[in-house]
Amino acid sequence: MTGGLLVAGTTSDAGKSILTAGICRWLHRRGVKVAPFKAQNMSNNSVVVVGPDGRGGEIGRAQAMQAAASGLAPDLRFNPVLLKPGSDFSSQVVLLGEAVDTVTAGNYRSLRPRLAETAHAALAELRAEYDAVICEGAGSPAEINLRDGDFVNMGLARRAGLPAIVVGDIDRGGVFAALFGTVALLSPEDQALVAGFVVNKFRGDLGLLRPGLDMITSVTQRPVYGVLPFHPEIWLDGEDSLAYGKTLGRPQGPRGTEWLRVAVVRLPRLSNATDAEAFATEPGVQVRLTVEPAEIAGADLVVIPGSKATVSDLAWLRETGLADAIVTHAAAGKPLLGICGGFQMLAESITDEVESRRGTVPGLGLLPVRIAFEQRKHLSKPTGEGLGAPVSGYEIHHGVVTQSSQKPFLRYADGRPEGAVGDHVYGTHWHGAFESDEFRRRFLTTVARQAGRHGFTVAAETTFAGVRDHALDVLGDLVEEHLDTDALWRLIENGPPEEPPFLPPGAPALV
Repeated sequence: MTGGLLVAGTTSDAGKSILTAGICRWLHRRGVKVAPFKAQNMSNNSVVVVGPDGRGGEIGRAQAMQAAASGLAPDLRFNPVLLKPGSDFSSQVVLLGEAVDTVTAGNYRSLRPRLAETAHAALAELRAEYDAVICEGAGSPAEINLRDGDFVNMGLARRAGLPAIVVGDIDRGGVFAALFGTVALLSPEDQALVAGFVVNKFRGDLGLLRPGLDMITSVTQRPVYGVLPFHPEIWLDGEDSLAYGKTLGRPQGPRGTEWLRVAVVRLPRLSNATDAEAFATEPGVQVRLTVEPAEIAGADLVVIPGSKATVSDLAWLRETGLADAIVTHAAAGKPLLGICGGFQMLAESITDEVESRRGTVPGLGLLPVRIAFEQRKHLSKPTGEGLGAPVSGYEIHHGVVTQSSQKPFLRYADGRPEGAVGDHVYGTHWHGAFESDEFRRRFLTTVARQAGRHGFTVAAETTFAGVRDHALDVLGDLVEEHLDTDALWRLIENGPPEEPPFLPPGAPALV
């Protein structure tokens, strides 16, 4: 069996996704044939992958990013189980790219053996094909209420014989307690697989941290493989909603004389908010995620992004006053963009007997379009044209346009219409469309004029793919410069460490 490693974390958003991507990039640059893997992901940020049979399927966006770090096209096996939360109590289950069920706390236990079997088989296939597979855990391996039947964290490591490293985010505080406590709440057989630690997002003088690193090594008898510094260019492809702050990225100064201010509504069931990241790569564009009506009023462009619960999130817009702010923004002649679920919210009506099962509800009425949800999920990677420029993207939606009296925003390569556009209100089902550079520039130029920002100028040299590739190289550089890569390679090549000590109390007995 080829080499592998599990990257576990003290918490969600501790840095597992970026560390996995950084290790993949480092190995790829060394000429190692490496692949990423996450047995089960819970995220509404997904991308479409075309499987061997030609059909589209979904995996977590983080695994697509890690695939790019590895020099690979995304593969459905990189994330065999994807849970997409539609409410606080249920999630859609996507198995090897295909939506197969809806899971709740009540029925997850009965479904778990099937999910685990699929995940273990996918990992075995990948380990037979690649020199190394870098696995990302989920949440924390010390979530003791989820230990029984785990196939994502230490359950995966035990089954596959993988060594594990634990990453903790020092930005949140309490990192040493989190690292120690994570190991101390694992069973003896799980602790035996934990080789050491990585500290993430450190700012300041490393010398001040050194006594803590020495002490955690002493009390656990496990090394700290390194300390990754906080880096402002690592912000694309956020895996967890916790990764999103108020402003996306590091806005660069405008090329012209004016900024363009973009407000993205942070919906409760936000899906593929990463669409907004393409705008944030442009100099002179400030992109802020918001739940404040006042920020809607001050924006030049308002974006309603995708949602895993379109009807519920539309009701939330109305309850919070954001719907009124959005309608007022549009009534003032300012540009408004809806993407996927956000596009559906702009319609005159939405008929949903699939997700919310609430029948027909009124939309915001800002586009003369009617939407109906179909049982079949539409998954594709279309290409086409918009604003006279080539566009590509991906579709993940149940809702379809059943009636429209508006001209299309985009067109498929075969000439079919897609989306809708009024004078200043735009809607599309395509995710990722604004990663197409010329189309994005033309769109921003158009909406800047509509918003009265005549001094705004796009930057012709900015490419989204280039920004993403640079970020992946930065991750690879951080791993090479700040981690003990020789020790990491020994772990990947040789497996778990020999007999690390047990830290009491260990995992509580199952009841």
